[in-house]
Amino acid sequence: MKRHPLQPAAVCVYCASSADVSPAIKEAGARAGRLLAEAGLDLVYGGTTCGLMKITADAHKAAGGRVIGIVPGFMVERGIAHPELDEVVAVPDMRTRKGTMIERSGAFLVLPGGIGTYDELFDTLALKQLGKHHKPIVLLNTGGYYEPLLAMLRHGVAEHTLKAGHLSLLGVAATPEEALELLAAGGGPPSFPPKIGEHD
Repeated sequence: MKRHPLQPAAVCVYCASSADVSPAIKEAGARAGRLLAEAGLDLVYGGTTCGLMKITADAHKAAGGRVIGIVPGFMVERGIAHPELDEVVAVPDMRTRKGTMIERSGAFLVLPGGIGTYDELFDTLALKQLGKHHKPIVLLNTGGYYEPLLAMLRHGVAEHTLKAGHLSLLGVAATPEEALELLAAGGGPPSFPPKIGEHD
């Protein structure tokens, strides 16, 4: 097996805790987990048995991958911590969980998700913008899920609340296979370049 450029770093996956996502999103999540394992990359995630998070983690583990769960104590008490994690990192709260996931990971793959996923994405992206890390961040834009978000970012550039150059901090992939290629390339270039006339 060809060595992935990110090895031995782990990839953090942010994604939905909902089990009601579309079959296409579930399939892409499982495929992403499997591809990460086949590339020899550990998976870091929130450590629960909820929704797309579990689907992706289970597929990774079934393909021979190593799964690291960052789990707040209250989730353990609620009985939703995944029982088959290879490593459990217990943390006191959500803020510490997010910081620990960023610290333990060498790259970030953002699957479709809800409020928690958006929070994780923008915190990780803001830290990269500030130069606190230089790790690849890639959105998996399954079925165009993130198109409204990308439109908002372009709108921010047009309104000069966001620098066009900051768009290069984030890669966008249509498929799990493309996502792995972007991660190997350092996360970019993004698939939504700024339009002519937009200012840095």
